[in-house]
Amino acid sequence: MRRPPLLFALALAAALGIGAGTALPAAAVGGQHRTAPAAHASAADASSLRVMPLGDSITWGVGSSTGDSYRADLGGELSADGHALDFVGSGRNGTMADPDNEGHSGWRIDQIAGLADSVLDRYRPNVITLEIGTNDLNQNYEVATATDRLHALIDQITADAPYATVLVGSLIVSTNPVEEPNRPAFNAAVPGIVQAEQAAGKHVGFVDMSALTAADLSDQLHPNDGGYQKMADAFHAGVQAADAAGWITPPVPAGGPVQSGIAGKCLDDNGDSGTNGTAVQLWSCNGSDAQWWQLRTDGSLRAVGKCLDADAGGTADGTKVQIWDCNGGANQVWQPYDGGYRNPASGRCLDDPSSSTADGTQLQLWDCNGTGAQKWTTLSAI
Repeated sequence: MRRPPLLFALALAAALGIGAGTALPAAAVGGQHRTAPAAHASAADASSLRVMPLGDSITWGVGSSTGDSYRADLGGELSADGHALDFVGSGRNGTMADPDNEGHSGWRIDQIAGLADSVLDRYRPNVITLEIGTNDLNQNYEVATATDRLHALIDQITADAPYATVLVGSLIVSTNPVEEPNRPAFNAAVPGIVQAEQAAGKHVGFVDMSALTAADLSDQLHPNDGGYQKMADAFHAGVQAADAAGWITPPVPAGGPVQSGIAGKCLDDNGDSGTNGTAVQLWSCNGSDAQWWQLRTDGSLRAVGKCLDADAGGTADGTKVQIWDCNGGANQVWQPYDGGYRNPASGRCLDDPSSSTADGTQLQLWDCNGTGAQKWTTLSAI
């Protein structure tokens, strides 16, 4: 039975030995490094984590001597708990072994919202550590509605990734004369936003970053290594609380490259473009976003938030395939068939013309014939 948010927070606090003044369900920690409670070990051992650190330059790691931000310390703590861990994101920064993250220097809440759909669709994290809002205040950008934008962003994230736990950090202390005067009011609103999300049944937790002081800064806005350690401790406690609550579920399939029967070639969105009509082509496999596809349960093959589409609903041999807005059309349905993909509306298969090996060859529909030109690795539907 689902508990009201406040009672739920208090129950988690008691279970994890966290003060009742911390909130929902993740909790602040003090300056001391927090270790995992022994009672939590079995829950931690059972869960795999695909974590997306999401935010601005703090997430990226400005001010960190290694560029690792809080991510390396958090990774060490979660691994010590027994979690199988994978950080994900389109950026890579730092000296840590797994530097993937979604931190963007100078970005505001609205800018993160602009890329959230695509990165969540690609990486499909089951935990998101969100630290955003500093630049809204620092840039004096529509400060009065900054928390409204944060609430809308969290709504967007939970709609895109309903299977994920979202841990929302309060803004860290600063000495910036523009940002700091606005920070207390911003932070005061965040627990209420989290409570509203929980009341709607969403797995959203609040992580209090008030353990950081001005002594933990490398400049006016960014933590030093000690400050990043405190952030890691706070997010770590948040993950522990969410795991103890049963919020964290196994990562869902995230898609991958579709390799051709032509050695070394992959299904590729020309130029990694989301523009309608962009050719889908053969290209040397390179692991880029342009070659990252998902087969959905509706039969669509998706990349960059768009669908693989037979041009103009064509069904004839030679009909070119392209990227187009997903619309549920029969020309966007692809079924695994004989080691490749078949469009049932046309009865024809995804084909590399004349078994070309040339990068840039636009793909087409053609009578199914079982040749290498029509062989493509089959993804698991998600």
